[in-house]
Amino acid sequence: MMHPELPIGAFLAAILCLIPLPWHWRARNVSTISLIAWLFISNIIYGVDAIIWRDSAVILVPVWCDITTKLLVGATIALPACCLCICIQLERIASPRSSSMSATDKTRRRIFDAFMCWGLPIIYMALHCVVQGHRFDIIEVIGCRADFYVSVASICLQTLPPLLITALTFIYAGLALLHFFHRRMIFSTHLSNSSSGLTPSRYFRLMLMAVVEMAMGLAITTLDTWSNYQYGMRPWTSWADVHSNFGRIGQFPWILVPQSGRMWDLGMWWTIPLSSLIFFAFFGFGEEAVKEYGKCGAWIRRVVFRQGEKGSLGMCEIGSSKGSFNKSVPHSLLLSDYV
Repeated sequence: MMHPELPIGAFLAAILCLIPLPWHWRARNVSTISLIAWLFISNIIYGVDAIIWRDSAVILVPVWCDITTKLLVGATIALPACCLCICIQLERIASPRSSSMSATDKTRRRIFDAFMCWGLPIIYMALHCVVQGHRFDIIEVIGCRADFYVSVASICLQTLPPLLITALTFIYAGLALLHFFHRRMIFSTHLSNSSSGLTPSRYFRLMLMAVVEMAMGLAITTLDTWSNYQYGMRPWTSWADVHSNFGRIGQFPWILVPQSGRMWDLGMWWTIPLSSLIFFAFFGFGEEAVKEYGKCGAWIRRVVFRQGEKGSLGMCEIGSSKGSFNKSVPHSLLLSDYV
């Protein structure tokens, strides 16, 4: 294997981003659950590709590539859309207009979040077909990658939407921060009154995570756009011309890729595992996470190693039939508004 660190890094990142999933799942937090799902899917695809095409660019599983290249295209807009939904909710919680939400309001917001995190990526994946010049490319070591017909149409349909969503994320994060400065003396009390279940530290952790992810995403998108368009754009003549020989699959052996191209491809590859590590860094070391780890460790010592007295149940004891699992969850994790 030419780069054994690639599948290891991808699968490790996939596992790490799943660790905070249980408490977000219990909180019915659609946008954060969706963010975890997209990061997990992307990392699994990256890891499998790095194994299958570790030392060749041979066409082995074309149907896998058809599916995964579309999913990776969807992740391009899904990740910023998830962060946008998080920042919209944080802005609402911090704003003076914040009030308790009715069950209808919560349902309406969850539907909006579900559309932004899943419906919008599906539309984005469908629009990719318009600027998909051929089936896909296979790059040795990296694996399957989607093709883009570099043109004005690809800018409008594929490049601008993620940038627009990123800009909106920064705007809502800025508004949330502005609300904080206007109400900084009573911000903690305001969060308590909002019934969001958020403390100031958790509030800023969520906002900072979204901003950091978007700042990195903006830099990556800008560099990727420059890389794709630095040699100019191709004229859009007709659908038939753009999609001629559509079944072609580009194959790029690693030895034929220039050194600068190799460094670029590897650098872009690591952005998804790095995004997962950033997510875990914000959610995997919080006060609530540490408490859950402690309860999980206590449960393992008591049940697996038969040590100590019977204590409170942790997040590991999922199969309880008496509801003790939910009772062990810190109240701050069961968000009534931020879900």
